[in-house]
Amino acid sequence: MLAVFLLVFSMVALTSGVLNVISNHQDSYHASSQDNLLQGSCCPSGWTPINGRCFLYVASEMSWAKAEKNCLSLGANLASIHNVNEYHQVQALITAASRGSGQTWIGASDAEQERTWLWSDGSPMIYTNWCRGQPDNWKGNQNCVVMNYQDNKCWDDHTCDVSLPSVCARTV
Repeated sequence: MLAVFLLVFSMVALTSGVLNVISNHQDSYHASSQDNLLQGSCCPSGWTPINGRCFLYVASEMSWAKAEKNCLSLGANLASIHNVNEYHQVQALITAASRGSGQTWIGASDAEQERTWLWSDGSPMIYTNWCRGQPDNWKGNQNCVVMNYQDNKCWDDHTCDVSLPSVCARTV
């Protein structure tokens, strides 16, 4: 009887220890996952999270190339816009940060090849919001994209050396 008792006691103790190890491992895993999730959703100070990326309005007016270079120095690119919801959120960011909604550089350009619009971050251009009649490459030298053009707040191809504010975007 004593042998049976010791055998049962050992099994309970062993099972309990294994369950504690498993429980501690799961707790550690969940805490680690939550930390990663929290870190993944955090943007640097001054940046705004939108659709899993961080966006920053830059009020300093620069040419498109200087704005892209500035974004690169921040670990970002000029913003690419992937859907209408994201577009409206970026517009809201611009409006809040600038106290208005004026023309602002985003990361699209056809400088490499006319009429082949590319995002500077390399993402595919699946969404566009061109104004009526745009892009028109007026006078043959409009290779960069501004958003919030005119009253419709749509996109226009623009001369790249014009100085405007910009929006940078980086992955989380």
